[in-house]
Amino acid sequence: MGRKVQKKISFVLEFEAMKGGNRLKKAEEGFSYYVKDGNPERLGVTKTGRDVNFAVAVPDRKSCSLLLYRKGSSEVEASIPLATRSRYGDIRAVCIEKFPAEQYEYNYRIDGEVVPDPYGACFRGGETWGQAREKKDMRSRFCFERFSWEGDAPPELPYEQCVMYSAHVRGFTMHSSSRVRHKGTFRGVEEKIPYLKELGVNLLELMPVYEFEEIPCEREPVVLGADQFKRQEQRMNYWGYGPGCYFAPKASYAASDNPVRELKHLVKTLHQNGIELVLEFYFAPETSPRLIVDCIKYWVMEYHIDGIHMNGVWAPLMLLAREPMLSHVKLMSESFPVDEIYPRGYRPLFRNLAEYHDRFLITARRLLKGDEGQLMEFANLVRRKPERQGVINYISSHNGFTLADLVSYDEKHNEANGEGNLDGTSYNYSWNCGEEGPTNSRKIRRLRLRQSKNALLTVLLSQGTPFLYSGDEMGNSQQGNNNVYCQDNELGWVSWNNGKAGRMLQDFTKRMIAFRRSHPIFRQPEQLRVMDYLSCGCPDLSYHGNRAWYGGFENPNRHLGMMYAADYVSAGSEGTLSDDYFYVAYNFHGISHEFALPRLPGNRKWHVAVNTAVEEQDGIFEEGQEELLEEQKTMVVTEHTIVVLIGK
Repeated sequence: MGRKVQKKISFVLEFEAMKGGNRLKKAEEGFSYYVKDGNPERLGVTKTGRDVNFAVAVPDRKSCSLLLYRKGSSEVEASIPLATRSRYGDIRAVCIEKFPAEQYEYNYRIDGEVVPDPYGACFRGGETWGQAREKKDMRSRFCFERFSWEGDAPPELPYEQCVMYSAHVRGFTMHSSSRVRHKGTFRGVEEKIPYLKELGVNLLELMPVYEFEEIPCEREPVVLGADQFKRQEQRMNYWGYGPGCYFAPKASYAASDNPVRELKHLVKTLHQNGIELVLEFYFAPETSPRLIVDCIKYWVMEYHIDGIHMNGVWAPLMLLAREPMLSHVKLMSESFPVDEIYPRGYRPLFRNLAEYHDRFLITARRLLKGDEGQLMEFANLVRRKPERQGVINYISSHNGFTLADLVSYDEKHNEANGEGNLDGTSYNYSWNCGEEGPTNSRKIRRLRLRQSKNALLTVLLSQGTPFLYSGDEMGNSQQGNNNVYCQDNELGWVSWNNGKAGRMLQDFTKRMIAFRRSHPIFRQPEQLRVMDYLSCGCPDLSYHGNRAWYGGFENPNRHLGMMYAADYVSAGSEGTLSDDYFYVAYNFHGISHEFALPRLPGNRKWHVAVNTAVEEQDGIFEEGQEELLEEQKTMVVTEHTIVVLIGK
């Protein structure tokens, strides 16, 4: 054994012959351990007994060392070279025998640069939100703590049974009006579970919760004029889209010092309340496909999440869709090549794939503001339900106007972002109802409330999975800013106190979600065919306008009636079901229109179930107290109004 050198970072090397390779002993002051060739099969850190394996991808044969720190210290206690002789392709691996991982943290030094483990499951150094830090200041923590799931099992809800709600962990509860103890954290979200349950939500989506750098946020120069350029200052990456440590929950989203345990407890509590959790991921273009697949599988196995929303076009959709472990995990993206994923004629027993894009949003918004030529596309989207994948329908999301701003602004107002109002989409398909922004006009405020109800109904009465953006159900506004990516303030947070109009809209949303759940005709497992395939006298879905059985899809029209026949309710996975006949009269025009009403079979009569032009009781009649329509052959619907009739 060589002479022990008395330094802060000191060790003595001993080589001992071992079967299958060499073993290196490192003796530190008061501590010694053996290092041997590791297992490259699983990247990241794994533990077998008391042995800890480290595996990392190092391209181009760059130098690489494992750096070990005492827990809580920023000083490197030991540096272990990962020799190229133990390389498996680009992967290098070492194993430390009988290693007390609970006393240490680690990083890698690759080609002279200190970097965190790309597969790191938890990090120290980012506990304080909004604090600038460099990669070298982050240290990977060991996460071998066991968590008691208490028999937790995924609900595996079919898409047609889901009502989806999207939120930002911090923005959801940071506002002073949120009335939670742990604002802006996983615990804060957990405190709002009773609210979500009462609202009727059973599928929660959270914007990125993995470890990302909120500061700095690099921005490209923005053109301000013909010859002017403005170099962007470093702005907060409030939303979290960008490269990140994809395996680790964000430390600053935790109220405690254990984000892993806190997020797992949130998932378990959601499941106990019948709510699934979908996490949104943005993978940078340079991200390895293997890392992406490993990452999703890790979150499913380790955190029991129910699905993922892949934001961006870089995810390996084919690999994910064909991964057996993910066959019952909801996978959402803009599109999937289903004809390549599934053999011809194959229909999955559990549809886990879902389209998630702006097609419904654009059409519904244009029709809501009274644009021509939208009826046919809208009618098709309302009933769209592909055989092999689900459909997510929404009229607002984080990317664009909130629902309140959709009916209050004609133009975006992003000046607060400091980019000359050039960021964010300029195509919002919005209508301010007569005045830009806040108004004292009671007439305009009433019209905006009605338009908000109309917007919600286009989503909640469509066959796809309805999606609500947090705060929309209570009239939350971003003051016309359609891109609050850098606004970690009241502009980007959900306000839970939006006056009488907000409370009315909130109650309307809750009651309409319950209405949808009570009437399975609006959430069928299969697409309605617009055919009388049961020979019962009318199609499952039919279109009507000024004349019965004639939709009137001419270009200038902005009104359409849709009748749903009770005979075609399919039990799906919910057992034997029955329902009533329904007629939904959409009038998006600025004038009143007369609708022809089909004759109902038997002794049924048309009753008014919902009327967005009525303010009393939110325009929703209690079940069993629906108002009998005096004239059973025609009905006049006032401008900018949706009326739902029930045949009883």
